[in-house]
Amino acid sequence: MAVYLWAVLHDRPVSWACRPENWPTGLWKRKLPSQSTMSRRLRTTEVQHLLHCMERRLAAKPSADWILAIDGKPLVLGSFSKDRDAATGRAGHVYAYGYKLHAVYGSRPVPVTWELAPLNVSEQTMARFTIPRLTGGGYLLGDSAFDSNPLYGLAASRGYQLVAPRQRPWTKLGHMPHHTARLRSIQLLQTDFGQTLYCQRTRIERQFGWLTNHSAALAPLPAWVRRIHRVRLWVQAKIVIHAMYATTHNHDPPLSDA
Repeated sequence: MAVYLWAVLHDRPVSWACRPENWPTGLWKRKLPSQSTMSRRLRTTEVQHLLHCMERRLAAKPSADWILAIDGKPLVLGSFSKDRDAATGRAGHVYAYGYKLHAVYGSRPVPVTWELAPLNVSEQTMARFTIPRLTGGGYLLGDSAFDSNPLYGLAASRGYQLVAPRQRPWTKLGHMPHHTARLRSIQLLQTDFGQTLYCQRTRIERQFGWLTNHSAALAPLPAWVRRIHRVRLWVQAKIVIHAMYATTHNHDPPLSDA
């Protein structure tokens, strides 16, 4: 895992980190593993569990956040990429080819939970995997893509009030039944408290920006990071490295300071 993190830290292939000349003198005193050994062991449950434990250790916080934000960040590949796991989907206001990082952020630089999926998988679909992992209760802020009765119910079952603008605010609610949490969200956004609360959602954009805007950050995926299992491992390593950077520089922009 140390060899892999060294490669990710420098945005280099794993084979680069397997060569002694790419390490400072005295930093690695044992024999470096070969490329084939790295490829084999990075797929094992034990190594992946170790990386997961590192991430959770860095995400640990004595008290739970009562304001969380949910959103997705596209990880775009070149249009001529042959990655069979990637797909074409919306990336902001355009269509692109690649993956998307779906995350729920609190006040820490490490997401509370996250998932990776091809770009054609909607944020609503991935929210069905991330929301059930939440604990503690509070408010969950999302954009209009999360305005869905099933998601309001799912968040409520975990103790969270999902707050999201209506997808079609110019229409009436009609005669279909709506979850009480959705009706509560609509009423909440009509109050000063609700508007002030929802302003906190922009913090997740800052978290994504921070994750991608420093040396060794999560830049566009390099050419050797293809197929979803490699992309997921690369993204997770970048999240761990970013958390270490944030801890070292004492930069921890609070999300729940309202």
